[in-house]
Amino acid sequence: MEVILGAGADGGNCGVVQLYQRAARGYDGANHHNTTPARPMPRKMTRAHAAILYERLSASRPDPQTELHFINPFTLVVAVALSAQATDEGVNRATGPLFKIADTPEKMAALGEKKLGKYIKTIGLWRNKAKNVIALSKMLVEQHDSVVPRDREALEALPGVGRKTANVVLNVAFGEPTIAVDTHIFRVSNRTGLAPGKNPLEVEQALEKATPDAYRLHAHHWLILHGRYVCKARTPECWRCVIADICAFKEKTTEPKSAKKPAKKKAPVGKLKTTVKKKRTIKKKTAVKRARK
Repeated sequence: MEVILGAGADGGNCGVVQLYQRAARGYDGANHHNTTPARPMPRKMTRAHAAILYERLSASRPDPQTELHFINPFTLVVAVALSAQATDEGVNRATGPLFKIADTPEKMAALGEKKLGKYIKTIGLWRNKAKNVIALSKMLVEQHDSVVPRDREALEALPGVGRKTANVVLNVAFGEPTIAVDTHIFRVSNRTGLAPGKNPLEVEQALEKATPDAYRLHAHHWLILHGRYVCKARTPECWRCVIADICAFKEKTTEPKSAKKPAKKKAPVGKLKTTVKKKRTIKKKTAVKRARK
């Protein structure tokens, strides 16, 4: 999830900083009124443990991939730009039909904001995103011959594209060993002690130092998927975490026990009637025997 408030780039708005601070405490930004004081910054993980962390994450997910659907570098840029304050699943539902008719900057620009809005209106901040997508499509046509640039500065100059989006595009589309820091990665990096930081840029720079070269290419995906499915914001599933023993997070959770016993299966109506009849017959026979005696 990337956060874009207004038309600014990701990471420059104070609201974004507050969201990432909540992520460091273990929240994903859903509760905007939380006043829980920030936890002390965890002790930084050693290089030896960092290598073990990546070794285990890579073993659990040998071929990590982005969960956003895309066709080419251009549709990847659009998908990531649309993912601000939205789930990948929600973005994929919207972009499936959209990319069938607009998979190039020219086709997207020809749609216009109004028609584009009909495809993405289920996504948060869709009006602002539609404006940015049309604007970046026109800029790609006019300034880059409709080709997505393989350059961070040029990518960040596109409307609605900030450092995180640029890192994702460079990594996924062009195979650059960049690490895009979203709230999941920010949380995992701080919780584990792998790369503590007060803001996304600090965490990104710390990850670049802590991540062994052999794991740099897929580091972004391993960390984000681990944060999304195991090291969750509100209730991390530490009992099934492959790095729990080297993680600096002190409030580790245990596997929850089922509070309710499985309900007994009810007999079908037909069988129930038969059972009642049998019981009545048995009672009658017993009464007759006693009377004869």
